[in-house]
Amino acid sequence: GAPRGPTEGGGGSRYGPMISDMAIKATQTVCVVKPDGRKEIDIKRYAKVEKISGGELSECEVLDGVMFNKDITHPRMRRVIKKPRVVLLDCPLEYKKGESQTNVEITKEADWEKLLQQEEDEMKKVCDDIIKVKPDVVITEKGVSDLAQHFLLKANISVIRRIRKTDNNRIARVTGAQICNRTEELSEHMVGSKCGLFQIKKIGDEYFTYMTQCEDPKACSVILRGASRDVLNEMERNLQDAFCVARNVLLEPRMLPGGGATEMELAARMKEKAKAIAGTRQYAYRAVADALEVIPRSLAHNCGADVVRVMTDLRARHAAAGGVCWGIDGSKGTVADVKALGIMDTFAVKQQTLRTAVEAAAMLLRIDDIISGISKKKRGDGPSQPAHEMDETFGDARDG
Repeated sequence: GAPRGPTEGGGGSRYGPMISDMAIKATQTVCVVKPDGRKEIDIKRYAKVEKISGGELSECEVLDGVMFNKDITHPRMRRVIKKPRVVLLDCPLEYKKGESQTNVEITKEADWEKLLQQEEDEMKKVCDDIIKVKPDVVITEKGVSDLAQHFLLKANISVIRRIRKTDNNRIARVTGAQICNRTEELSEHMVGSKCGLFQIKKIGDEYFTYMTQCEDPKACSVILRGASRDVLNEMERNLQDAFCVARNVLLEPRMLPGGGATEMELAARMKEKAKAIAGTRQYAYRAVADALEVIPRSLAHNCGADVVRVMTDLRARHAAAGGVCWGIDGSKGTVADVKALGIMDTFAVKQQTLRTAVEAAAMLLRIDDIISGISKKKRGDGPSQPAHEMDETFGDARDG
């Protein structure tokens, strides 16, 4: 239940839990553990968000497979196949025309027949290569000619053509098939059989191909349904945030109490440490502690609480032992046990925030002096003098 926070803002408040559950499911699906124990989560490539306007918001789902906006090439092909054998191709199933322009002069009609026959034979050979591995579905990124359709239809194979390369990669991850570049090289291990159901549904006035009920899919489609384009875009943005949070949690599962509790605890410990240090060094610790207190103070400020009282209360609770989880409840503006309320932050984000803040402060402190490039005349606070007498102008004004 970690990614609840960012997703419940905006228009998704009623569907906050739904969006975060979808994000977790999608992220877990695309998570691949490498041999060296590293986790690789590529959401951009393998969790495709498909927005279909119309329908209810509650119809959003994460498929255990993929879906894409394509129909079969011939109406007589099968539209629903259980446990299909899938072949993915990267080559056109039509007769190749030469790269350079060629003119063929034919005198006899028989030769013309021969030429056409040759094209047909070529095509038949390609289709036979495909039929040999007995697939149920053939998906190619390029075109399919009528002739090839005819041969494949006779073998009872459904064909989908001109699919995007990215979609093809996702189908490969879901079905376990390998994308084949040349039909001659097709072999049994390239056929994907992990998909449980291939079906084509009509949503609105478009056809969508679903490949679902896959065993252990490593890619997925997230389907968003909503009344209008704007609602869908808003949901997609929320979902994107949720994906990132879910990914952070999977890569680094450690959590910290939110609601300003972590910062307040750090500030309290820094102040204690400062007392133990003699000399001027202790002021640095104090300054960092004061800076960290800005976060709970801003939270208290934002929810309209009595800032001074709440901060004093928090400080007192963190000074006592065992007060680590006291933070601010943003809805009520009171001090509360954030762990009990389930307000948690990811360790990765907190670590990065502190690191960036310290680096930014260090960078600002490195600046010794600021030289302004605007002349006094332009600033309007000094007497206007001829340009060459001023030492603050640059470039042309000085030369001329």
